[in-house]
Amino acid sequence: MQNAQLKRGLTLGKYAPFHRGHQLVIDTALAEMDELIVIIYDSPEVTPIPLNARAHWIKSLYPAVQLIKAWGGPSEVGYTAEIKQAHEDYIIQELGISGITHFYCSEPYGEHMSQALHAIDRRVDPGRQQVPISGTALRSDPTLWKEFVHPIVYQDLVTYR
Repeated sequence: MQNAQLKRGLTLGKYAPFHRGHQLVIDTALAEMDELIVIIYDSPEVTPIPLNARAHWIKSLYPAVQLIKAWGGPSEVGYTAEIKQAHEDYIIQELGISGITHFYCSEPYGEHMSQALHAIDRRVDPGRQQVPISGTALRSDPTLWKEFVHPIVYQDLVTYR
């Protein structure tokens, strides 16, 4: 009997802040994968909440994931060839990520990142039907969207506001 290939998932983001939509992506990946790597970008231009605090949210809620803090990762977002290449190079060359079988996200960047990783593009709730929230909305007024964040996240959201 042959061993089945180890299924290794990857997801990434700023998690600024970490919300129920992000949790849906991680929960889905954990249910489908043998291993899950979560990369969290520093992103001081987007949020005043430090990377270590945001990483703590994820590790507290998901101790089984392999969490990588992406200090100094590319901060530009968008879909130009240069921006996509910068993110791909950072993940694959700078962080040395390889052996990924599935790339998880809910964003259009799943297409180019999964291709670069030679992984299956696994989109989770891209239309935000199951969890209708975004980081932008949460950053604008956390009190309006409190139901979409875990209490440990909400505590930091109001503390750093």
